[in-house]
Amino acid sequence: MNTPAFPTIPTATGHPLMLPGPAGPLELVVDLPEPEAPPRPLVAVVCHPLPTEGGTLHNKVVTMTARALRECGAATVRFNFRGAGHSAGTFDHGQGEGEDLRAVVAWVRAQRPQAQLWLAGFSFGAYVSLRMAAQLQPQLLLSIAPPVGRHWDFAAIEPPNCPWLVIQGEDDEIVDAQAVRAWAETRQPPPELVLMPETGHFFHRKLMDLRGAIKSGVRPYLPEPDT
Repeated sequence: MNTPAFPTIPTATGHPLMLPGPAGPLELVVDLPEPEAPPRPLVAVVCHPLPTEGGTLHNKVVTMTARALRECGAATVRFNFRGAGHSAGTFDHGQGEGEDLRAVVAWVRAQRPQAQLWLAGFSFGAYVSLRMAAQLQPQLLLSIAPPVGRHWDFAAIEPPNCPWLVIQGEDDEIVDAQAVRAWAETRQPPPELVLMPETGHFFHRKLMDLRGAIKSGVRPYLPEPDT
């Protein structure tokens, strides 16, 4: 596969792009703020769940997260980790995927140097974005159903130096909600934890509630609209 040139952020929404990445081209989609939302100097990068379980940038929790942020005035970038969708490479248990995220963030900052950068992730994507947050220094981190107690060491991760929102379903069948609560309480400083009742890991029939929780949680941290 030929290495693509560095693209520019499009002026239309939803078009797939290919970005040079550390393991080969990375597939990404940029969406602009919703028409009814005042555009803000803000780009949110949203990370998808486990590629080996079918996770891609088209995951419904990922797309709803991006939609909620666009309704707040952000532009959003969803991308496929190495080996997912049309992205080159193979699954690397979170290590190489962190480098993929670094490449996407570098591109976003080159494109929009005056904008705030927010990171968001669902499940495995929450792990990758949290692990990289201390290095990438976002202005806000949003972690949805972080897979605490599974295959990755969350205890050793340095908490981000920014506002941090964690959203967790109380009836999660994959991630132990009580383990997430206990872990969050040990972080210094702790994240703002939102527990959603009667909600499973994939937010079935709860996506609109997730949308509301995201918009409510991030509202205090939104930059002023562009003038």
